[in-house]
Amino acid sequence: PRAIEILAWTVGASLLVTYGAGRSWYAHAREQGVEDFAAIAAIERVDMSTWSRTRIAQYRAAHAGGIPEAVLRIPSLNLVVPVFDGTSEENLNRGAGRIQGTAHIGETGNIGIAAHRDGFFRVLKDVRVGSVLQLERLDGTETYRIVATNIVDPSDVSVLAATDKQAITLVTCYPFYFVG
Repeated sequence: PRAIEILAWTVGASLLVTYGAGRSWYAHAREQGVEDFAAIAAIERVDMSTWSRTRIAQYRAAHAGGIPEAVLRIPSLNLVVPVFDGTSEENLNRGAGRIQGTAHIGETGNIGIAAHRDGFFRVLKDVRVGSVLQLERLDGTETYRIVATNIVDPSDVSVLAATDKQAITLVTCYPFYFVG
């Protein structure tokens, strides 16, 4: 019995340390993404008007690795999260990701952005219709208003349908506190 208790305490402590380390990395990766976006924004402000196309392409390529395409902000929720292209596990562990097949950031249409419900998008449980959403890009910031919240079946992708106007659809799993 004593050995089982010691084993249980050891396993429990190990799991808590692992969880804490994961959460710490998660927060650091988000902050790094926002900082990287700010750095690339500063690079984009460099006057390249007299540069050759080749030099501009090389300059941008040298500074583009792993940089988010935008930063998503919902001030009423204190949400600030970098948005990367694609929803790979790496991207979703360090921020949000643009869903493939939806409009690209900066293009007209419905931009689908996903993040984990037990991470960056957990705060969406408190979002209200009318809340302001900002998408900061290198060339400016677009402001949107939340017009609806919907819970749909995971197979229902109609919310990601293309539109003729600027729109953003935020996607995460539900319920927010599901364990399993």
